Amino acid sequence: MWYNNILETIGNTPMVKLNKVTKDIPATVLAKIETSNPGNSIKDRMALKMIEDAEKSGKLKPGGTIIEGTSGNTGMGLAIAAVIKGYKCIFTSTDKQSKEKFDALRAFGAEVIVCPTNVEPEDPRSYYSVSSRLEREVPNSWKPNQYDNLSNSQAHYESTGPEIWEQTEGKITHLVAGVGTGGTISGIARYLKEQNPNIKVLGIDTYGSVFKKYKETGEFDKNEIYPYITEGIGEDFLPANVDFSLIDHFEKVTDKDAALMTREIARKEGIFAGNSTGSAIAGVIQMKDMFKEGDVVVVVFPDHGTRYLGKMYNDDWLRDRGFLKDGKLTAHDIIAKKESTEIITIDLDKSVLEAINTIKSLNISQIPVTQKGMVIGKITESDILDALLENPSLKSQPIKNITTAPFPFVDLNTSIDRISAMINKDNIAVLVEDNGKIEIITQYDIINAISA
Repeated sequence: MWYNNILETIGNTPMVKLNKVTKDIPATVLAKIETSNPGNSIKDRMALKMIEDAEKSGKLKPGGTIIEGTSGNTGMGLAIAAVIKGYKCIFTSTDKQSKEKFDALRAFGAEVIVCPTNVEPEDPRSYYSVSSRLEREVPNSWKPNQYDNLSNSQAHYESTGPEIWEQTEGKITHLVAGVGTGGTISGIARYLKEQNPNIKVLGIDTYGSVFKKYKETGEFDKNEIYPYITEGIGEDFLPANVDFSLIDHFEKVTDKDAALMTREIARKEGIFAGNSTGSAIAGVIQMKDMFKEGDVVVVVFPDHGTRYLGKMYNDDWLRDRGFLKDGKLTAHDIIAKKESTEIITIDLDKSVLEAINTIKSLNISQIPVTQKGMVIGKITESDILDALLENPSLKSQPIKNITTAPFPFVDLNTSIDRISAMINKDNIAVLVEDNGKIEIITQYDIINAISA
């Protein structure tokens, strides 16, 4: 038997029992291994479904160009399908994604445009906005919009859900999956709950994302949003594919726990999986009290470890972010040793004169600049001085005219050596998120921590 083309090999992925990383979980934990798809990820399923539905509706025409914002895996699925079906591809993505993902997309002939992570979705520089602009500008183009295109979740309702039900012989009691676009978890959940409404659906979220709080309170809290490292899950908006009524609980997992567990899965189970898989298993361990003897927990393993060789599988990368212990002081230690003060920020639309008065009255030398509560830049004494020397009339103008790149964010576990190396004449401070609160670390704080 043979297949007519590579697209026919999508789906029917294996399920494997986990034995070591989940040894303290009383239930049977099964991994749905989506890396056996041709693009090495679960996104192949929905990419093909979105294309086929667009062809049927006439939105995607022969010889057209597919334009999409992607963290890499959806792009891979679209690129493979485009090769077989004769389409061109342009993908926008964020600078937090691994280089390996971009190289893989380019290997299939796709064009990749890298956009900044730390901007709001509405910002014209965001990868959402750039892809929408290109769709308007490029003739005969189509944007799948995986976040709001319900063909995404429908793909998993039609394929992944039934596979899981059959492979567990209907014994599944819990589904665990990361939530990004929401298509995977919502599509599978809809199918499974139709078979057995008692199945619990547990979504994995990350710190810096809005999902968990929105599910629990109904409030979209922009203060929840800040940069994070974990790839493939979490969002700073609410995609249409996330059906909150089908997801019973969200569990947040830290960047560090996700990264370290990603490596543990390879070393203990022999499964070379991606970053969101590490997050999912770390979440299962955090939720172990939810499971009992006889439960059958299915965890979706969305993509392959080769996409993360320069990140989670690289010791230097982990050490730079403080994820590997070296016995030195960390950002957490520095914050603990400094006086607790409320970080001062200033809105992008405030005037330069207001910034000057703030700096004078509080005797500070730099202020993070925010837009709708999100840190998007900074302003320093030297920025103001240089600007006024060149044009004294700038005093009355908004500070967005002289705002520079934001201070870099670091993790609580980032080592003092790494933080010290990041502080220089261009970056006189770093920012760190501690229990939902933004803290600032300056050179003075480092000296104080060392000498305390």
